Amino acid sequence: MSWVYRSRVDAEEQRIVEDWGSLNWLSGGELTGSDITVGRVIIKAGRSNPRHIHANCTEVLTMLAGVLEHSIGDDTVVTEAGDTIIVPPGVAHVARNIGDEDADMIVAYPSGLRGFEVV
Repeated sequence: MSWVYRSRVDAEEQRIVEDWGSLNWLSGGELTGSDITVGRVIIKAGRSNPRHIHANCTEVLTMLAGVLEHSIGDDTVVTEAGDTIIVPPGVAHVARNIGDEDADMIVAYPSGLRGFEVV
């Protein structure tokens, strides 16, 4: 059994580019058969991802660089490099880049099939 599922080249081929930034899925049910989804997300300076929910799983987000303002349910929190936030299942959230540089983060979900619904 191989413990290495994908190379960096394969991961780059899986990159999804949006007007607000990009997602690069590194692991998950559809990619690797894993029961955990992990990705790297970039949100461009001055942009935000769409407000959304993950009905089936928690989201853990760890900031690598940049500054984001997160709206999570009725709360707002600002995160910077080194901060981690946890969004419960079914809670609407959106991240807006309020810094001067692109925000870079790792996201993880305890499910191989991460639900995603724009709200």
